[in-house]
Amino acid sequence: MIKILAEEFAEVVSGSLNGIDPKQIIDQTPVINSKDVGPDNFFAAFVGSKVDGHDYVMEAISLGAKFALVSKPVSTAHILVADVGQALIDLATYLRDSLTELKIVGITGSQGKTTTKEFLKSILSLAGQTVATAGNFNTDIGVPLSLLKCDQSTKYCVLEMGARHIGDIARLTKVAKPNVGVVLVVGTAHLGEFGSVEAIAKTKSELIKSLPPKSTAILGTYDQYTPKMADLLDLRKILFGPNQAVRAADIEIHGGYAHFDLVTPGGRTAVSLQVLGEHQIPNALAAAAAAHALGISNEMIAEGLITATLASKWRMQIEEINGVHLIHDYYNANPESMKAAIRTLSLLSQESGGSSWAILGKMHELGELEIEGHKGVTTFSRQIGIDHLVSVTTTLYQDGQNQNSDQNMQQHNCLNAEAVLKLVNNVSAGDVILLKASRSERFEELANLIKDKLNGVSQ
Repeated sequence: MIKILAEEFAEVVSGSLNGIDPKQIIDQTPVINSKDVGPDNFFAAFVGSKVDGHDYVMEAISLGAKFALVSKPVSTAHILVADVGQALIDLATYLRDSLTELKIVGITGSQGKTTTKEFLKSILSLAGQTVATAGNFNTDIGVPLSLLKCDQSTKYCVLEMGARHIGDIARLTKVAKPNVGVVLVVGTAHLGEFGSVEAIAKTKSELIKSLPPKSTAILGTYDQYTPKMADLLDLRKILFGPNQAVRAADIEIHGGYAHFDLVTPGGRTAVSLQVLGEHQIPNALAAAAAAHALGISNEMIAEGLITATLASKWRMQIEEINGVHLIHDYYNANPESMKAAIRTLSLLSQESGGSSWAILGKMHELGELEIEGHKGVTTFSRQIGIDHLVSVTTTLYQDGQNQNSDQNMQQHNCLNAEAVLKLVNNVSAGDVILLKASRSERFEELANLIKDKLNGVSQ
């Protein structure tokens, strides 16, 4: 957070000071969870559907918060505003306009945003102080909170931008004013919210259409919509993907990890990713293209990609228990990411010589494509040679083609965790298990039960 006088802060957010010296310098960053507060923070009290942040103001103050940003009067130092969310947006807009040298990258897409952000953060951190979205804090609350972590010493800021409604990304882009906008891919994630892939494409394109003139659009070439998003706009355009300006050449997959030559207009450099899955290559290319647009050398881009790891839990994390490999990937799920994870499962099981087990939960928010999306995953699993597809508390993956032959994929429908654990009795050393579902299926609980089973812990 940049330094600002309290009276100026109040003017920016259209608020009133209460118990705060107008000449006090404010440089603390906002926090919305009272338990995360420290002496370098102020507390922003949101009123939610179930929790009212105003009830936690005193706890935040006791933990070191300098004051509270509130929409209702409280009995401690505070700045009273009509709308706390709008106040943070106003403050973030003021900060962005003040930090004219700050380079900002906005990232959106149906999948891969968080991984791309982590790749790009790893690269840019080699070149200067970098702030990036924490976790997937990519909403109209999360983006201002991320921006407000920047100060005069920050050189780069990487922002995820998500959307639940048409217009969300446009609003965020107008606040952040990115120098570079990245659209990864248009897919079926949140199809139930938007109603059609065309509507999703329109929403993702808001980032590009709302960029300031002369900015750079980084566009993937993995669907029919994304490559065209900068057409007729006053923007520089860089495409990434097969046969594009930024691409991966001589790809090899070892142990589920991608090795390739990164090709950009700046040269060709070898890269070995430390993040599991062949499907991470497009995310790495997107990050590389954005870094190239900011003037980062190919050698530094490669170093950042090679050393990047994922801070996020439950995203293609792998562990080994008594010779069995588990792939944990249940932060979210849609047909595209399901197929990508299953492809990695197939590659790992081929290398290990064991059987492949795809333990899958329901994919949410697919709307009218719910049945087709799940059946498509089953068909893909069979085509790619998965040995066992285990559906948990859903019949959506069942397609009536189960065969009792060693040459065909075996389908198992488990009504509960106990049924899954019975199947785990058949797992042997060398086998590979993929656990994947939408976040609301709470697969981390099932994962812990399976780990206990493999470790010989009695249930």
